Amino acid sequence: MTPTLTLRIDRVATPIGEMAIVADNDDGLRAVDWSDHDDRLHRLFSRHYGKTGYVLEPARNPGGLTDAMLAYFEGDLDIIDKLPVATAGTEFQRQVWQELRRIPHGMTITYSELARRIGRPAAIRAVGLANGANPIGIVVPCHRVIGANGTLTGYGGGMARKKWLLAHEGIAHSGAQLPLGL
Repeated sequence: MTPTLTLRIDRVATPIGEMAIVADNDDGLRAVDWSDHDDRLHRLFSRHYGKTGYVLEPARNPGGLTDAMLAYFEGDLDIIDKLPVATAGTEFQRQVWQELRRIPHGMTITYSELARRIGRPAAIRAVGLANGANPIGIVVPCHRVIGANGTLTGYGGGMARKKWLLAHEGIAHSGAQLPLGL
């Protein structure tokens, strides 16, 4: 029987809503999500670790990760690039998530470009699904992926948050197209 994974969770107010930050006992970031989407967080964790394979325990600033996220919201955009992440998921999902971390702030790419970058140019839909299953939003910057025509596409935290995050990172969105960082 696999032992239960103990995860530490903190919650912090941000300019765009309360955020849940989840770390393991090695200070690896396991999740960053919005508190109003706790159901999604539990679904992803149940999928990755089993319904009884994890437990969330309240913690203050686990591994300094809460402070790091607050620094990001205060303008230190580079800080998220240094945070240690520990994800479950399939090998394909982890490959997509790893590539997402290579998109610098201030840049966007399309789903098709993301698929091309991981060597799977025909896997655009699968890349989109992996992007949507990302448990570590912002740090694994799924918000930097846009539609083929440059328009904003779905974001698990909501389109208003995606638009805010991109603007915070220096990408203005007029409702039409965003600059592509190809």
